[in-house]
Amino acid sequence: MADEVKLLGSCKSPFSRRVEIALKLKGASFELSDLDVFFSKPPELLQHNPVHKKIPVLLHRGKAIAESLVILEYVDEVWSSSGIRLLPEDAYERAMARFWAKFFDDKCIQPLWMSCWTKGDMQKHLLEESKLHLTTMEGALKDKKFFGGEEIGLVDIVVLCSVYWAQIAQDVFKVDVISEEKHPILCRWMKEITNSDVLKDCLPPRDELFLVFQTNKDDIAALMTARYGSN
Repeated sequence: MADEVKLLGSCKSPFSRRVEIALKLKGASFELSDLDVFFSKPPELLQHNPVHKKIPVLLHRGKAIAESLVILEYVDEVWSSSGIRLLPEDAYERAMARFWAKFFDDKCIQPLWMSCWTKGDMQKHLLEESKLHLTTMEGALKDKKFFGGEEIGLVDIVVLCSVYWAQIAQDVFKVDVISEEKHPILCRWMKEITNSDVLKDCLPPRDELFLVFQTNKDDIAALMTARYGSN
């Protein structure tokens, strides 16, 4: 069908979950192709994203769109009259949302995630870097209910998925990456947004993700060390 929507993603991926949330908030019907991509690259993924070879990939009207931030803007534009707006109508506010979403992806995700999987001096350095950048994100959130103001928007979806995943990973490895002492504003926001009527049912069960990380923690840690180096 011309309007068929299919998402190549994974229930284990926070980047894939961003797009799932956006589509659900828009009320868009879609098929999720749940791919195992952590240790391999399925042919379907290579066919539709030969450049980066990563999920998520959105297939819509026979065309493929890659990269989660790009997909989120595409979803907001295509389904502009449905559900909530992910980006503000005001041009300046829209630019700021794009800025903070990109800042989070460029500066926060790697140290946040790698803090959970590394050890020793490397972990210490990553914890310091993660705290610095997350504190900067808190500055954008200060005195606001959500990053989008009174309404949930693109930045909230972007930050939520990665922080939710990291909070579970830190419990598996017993690392203090995110805590109320370090990040009171972010933790307050997490409680607000995960209990909101809009998003409370859009995240995977915590115990399921915990089991995935617990079961595969040695393999994931080895892969992270091989990819980013050891101390």
